[in-house]
Amino acid sequence: MNTKDKIIHTSISLFNEHGERAISTNHIASHLGMSPGNLYYHFKNKEDIIRHIFALYSEHLHTHFKPIEVNDDAFDHLTAYLDSLFELMWRYHFFYDNLGDILSRDENLKKAYIDFQATLLEQVRQVILGLRDNEMIAIQEQDALELAHTLKLTVSFWTPYIKARRLSGNLAEQDIYHGILKVLALFRAYSTEKSMLKMNQLREKYTQLAEQAPALA
Repeated sequence: MNTKDKIIHTSISLFNEHGERAISTNHIASHLGMSPGNLYYHFKNKEDIIRHIFALYSEHLHTHFKPIEVNDDAFDHLTAYLDSLFELMWRYHFFYDNLGDILSRDENLKKAYIDFQATLLEQVRQVILGLRDNEMIAIQEQDALELAHTLKLTVSFWTPYIKARRLSGNLAEQDIYHGILKVLALFRAYSTEKSMLKMNQLREKYTQLAEQAPALA
C-alpha cells in the first residue's frame, strides 16, 4: 500500500472510531508517524481526503449495483447486494453520521453527491424492476421509485439512528446486520409465493450473522 492509500485507509478508520469532526489532519499524520507536511504533499486538506474517500464509496456502489438481467439468478443478485450493503454501511459509517456537515463544507463534493445519488436512485429502481421481472416481487412500476427511495433512506439513516439511541454513540457489526434485515423486510413486503421461501432463507441467514457478529460489550 502506497503512502496515499495508507492516509486514506487510516483516515477512514479514525473517522469511524472517533467521528469525522473530532479528527484533524494532524491526528491522521500523527497516527501514521509522519509530519503534517508530508501528509499535505499528498492531500491539500481534510476535505481533499474526504473527496477521495467518497470516490471509493461511489466506486463500490457502481461496481456492486448492476442491473438484473432476465436470465440472471435474481436471488444471487439480491444476496450480493445485501452483502455489499453490509460492507458499505460498516466501512463508511462515519460518512452517514455526519453527512450534512461534511457536504456543507465542500460545495464541489455536495454537487458530486447530489449527482451520484440521482444515478444511484435509478440503479436501485432497476434492481427492483429486475426482481419484479424475475417474478421475485410483485410491484407496480410507479411504486418501484418509491420503494427505491425508502431503501436508500433506510441505508442512509440506519447507523445515525442506532448511534443516537445509544449513550456511548458506538456502533457494532451486529447493528449493521440488523440494518440489512430492515432492508430485506422492505423487499419481503412485496414477495411473491414463488420467492417467499428464499426470502425467508435470506432472513434466516442475516439473523444468524447478526447473532454471530461482534456486539458491544
